[in-house]
Amino acid sequence: MRTETLHMTLAFLGAVDQEIADELIDATPYHRLIPGAVTLDQYGVFARQRILWAGPSQVPDLLQATHDGLWLWLSAFGLVPPTQPFRPHVTLLRNIEQVEPPVAVPAPQVWRYDRMVLVASESSTGGSRYRVVAQSRPQPV
Repeated sequence: MRTETLHMTLAFLGAVDQEIADELIDATPYHRLIPGAVTLDQYGVFARQRILWAGPSQVPDLLQATHDGLWLWLSAFGLVPPTQPFRPHVTLLRNIEQVEPPVAVPAPQVWRYDRMVLVASESSTGGSRYRVVAQSRPQPV
């Protein structure tokens, strides 16, 4: 993963109708979240997707509330939250060969956040590319 594309997914929307996408693009700058931090201290593999990820061993209450609040907001656009529990993570590598996380792992890292971005995933010959289409404003201090 390129450094500029590292992100923590709060809500994966999948394919969205263009009309809803346009509404989300317009509304996202006004949806603010409370700044916070999460410690990435666990590494794992999504074997089917062949992804190595870093995430928290425990989801902080603020991050869980942020996720839940985001889905409540998204439901006003007709989007339905996933049935599986929230599993925050940062994708580190794609198309990995090994299906076990590495034995030697880096020290825990603190991931700070103060806004959200709406990202479009666009397929290309070299794989998927992310394009930021909107972002929220940080909370006033």
